[in-house]
Amino acid sequence: MVESNYDILGIVEGSTEKEIRDAFRRLALQYHSDRGGENDQFIKIKQAYEDIKIGKKYPDTDIEKLKNSKVYSSDSEADIRRKNQILGQELSKEMKTAEEWAGALNRSGATGTRLFGSKTLGEIELERKANGALSIKGNFMAGNLTYDGPIIMQGSISSPSWTEEFKTNIHLTTGDFKFVDPIENKYKIENGATIIADNGNIVVGNVFGRKFKVEDPQGRVGIFQIIEHRTHLSAPNGKIIAENLVNSVSIEADTAIILNVEDDVTVTAREILFYGGKFTYDSTIELKKGGSIRFFENFSIQGLSGDAIIKLENGKKIRLFDVKTKKIRDLSDEFVTNKENYGKDDTMVGHGFTITYDMLDNLSKKPSKKQKSSWKSKFGL
Repeated sequence: MVESNYDILGIVEGSTEKEIRDAFRRLALQYHSDRGGENDQFIKIKQAYEDIKIGKKYPDTDIEKLKNSKVYSSDSEADIRRKNQILGQELSKEMKTAEEWAGALNRSGATGTRLFGSKTLGEIELERKANGALSIKGNFMAGNLTYDGPIIMQGSISSPSWTEEFKTNIHLTTGDFKFVDPIENKYKIENGATIIADNGNIVVGNVFGRKFKVEDPQGRVGIFQIIEHRTHLSAPNGKIIAENLVNSVSIEADTAIILNVEDDVTVTAREILFYGGKFTYDSTIELKKGGSIRFFENFSIQGLSGDAIIKLENGKKIRLFDVKTKKIRDLSDEFVTNKENYGKDDTMVGHGFTITYDMLDNLSKKPSKKQKSSWKSKFGL
């Protein structure tokens, strides 16, 4: 159940202005950082109070926050660009130092903990553990970090909005990249960041890219350019496990385990498992030879966009519409030997049915023999 702004303040809907104000003041005193409280909780309480004052019952979702976000929203585009450039430059310098520090500890097998950044830029804590894992606490917002070992992350990952030069790139030559309880903690990756695990897995929460319009550089009225910051995850020899992939995201893995896909997402893998009910807009599945796709949501067919594409490694393209409407009993017998176990209206999508590469490559191939009928099958038994 989604927590309302009233729940956050510990009051009931319909409370008077005084009751709302008193609840906020009481909680603000309890959680304000000056009194030793939790800063994140104080921010949450303050936002709930501001929302209720304008009649808003529920907090913004992660997607709404992303759509409304702009680091320096009150400035002109030129000021936004300049300040983000400075931010990216300073953070990139810090991450270069952090990379060298972590690498030196890793080569010597030593342990250590150190803060990077500043209160102005945002602090991030790195700890090299005895088992070789690198722990990162705090939000990673710009710069490169290459590490020869696993990374455990407590925080979200973003990338500068206006520069490719200081773009966030995290590269693991060995080991897994993992968020700590990403769904519970609502950690996310966004805005064009890249994570690559050469020989490990990537376990994260929500992943967002970003698209937005900017005014024409030549000043033509009513003309805009679309700027895209595509977020990219790569684990070519391992698994990528993610919650929702939204708005300009690409992932590549041996196995991809995903909840939902929305708006211009590319999923490339040998084995792909979808556990949610959405695969929408102009998204693409790129299936490697010998691979398979499974949709586990029983009603997946209702949330799958007809314009989504499955692209096979041999270059063949198949509309997802043709797959979600294809009945299992209409597949060639060589691909499904136990058709009697499926209902006459069961399609390839949903219930965890394994859609193989060969099935898709031969989707138009008809059954080689007529299905046997019996009094049981006529009555759906």
